[in-house]
Amino acid sequence: MRRVSARLAGAALATLVGGGLGALALSPAGAGAAARTTPAAKVVTTTVVTKAAAAGCATGKYQKQVEGYLKKIGGYGAVTVDGKQSAADCAAIKKFQNRFGIKPAQGLAGPTTFDVAKRLASTNTAACKAKKSGLTFCVDLTHQTTWVMKNGKVYLKPTVTRTGMKGYRTPAGTFKINKRTKKEWSDPYKVWLPYWQRFIGGRGFHQTTTYIHDKWRGSHGCVNLLPQDAKAYYGLGKIGSTVKVFGRRPGT
Repeated sequence: MRRVSARLAGAALATLVGGGLGALALSPAGAGAAARTTPAAKVVTTTVVTKAAAAGCATGKYQKQVEGYLKKIGGYGAVTVDGKQSAADCAAIKKFQNRFGIKPAQGLAGPTTFDVAKRLASTNTAACKAKKSGLTFCVDLTHQTTWVMKNGKVYLKPTVTRTGMKGYRTPAGTFKINKRTKKEWSDPYKVWLPYWQRFIGGRGFHQTTTYIHDKWRGSHGCVNLLPQDAKAYYGLGKIGSTVKVFGRRPGT
């Protein structure tokens, strides 16, 4: 009877641990007894709790793809391209999300994070064909990215942008910045345009206050920027600075 009771008690403990009670505290003596009675229970408890603590965020649908893109882009920390969330992967994805205004920045590799990472990783900075001296502001309409070259080399790495929607397509070509104001009022659209730098007609760089990653949304021809990018661009630009726009936004 004592042997039967011991086996039943061990099975009950294993059931409790496997059912999600692995965080239950055991005294050293109790833990040792549990290990002797049901060695599998101890393994389950340690594995589940360790993985949850190590990852720190959930695994998204595009985990492996995002890991690959972040590894190619570089600068966001060490990532392992295996499709499995880890503490390092989680930290890198959160850092990337915070940099590009992706909300919520919780380390989940969802569709927006995947889209932004793919666009940035696919951007070919040499395609801008920047001039060999001075600054060139580059805008890739196809990938909806933008960056700055100085003396023929990348000065500010690619970031996301939003250009003209259908019917308001941002034109391709080589232009010069011809007007700059820290805060420009748009008469047609009744909105302020922070860090305004016009380069053709009524089109130019400026900060947007709407969520830049909504794919259905587009500008009225301007090159919309995240706040930190708009400020950085304004700090570099001057009247006469070169702007190169190439490609074509999908759907326009």
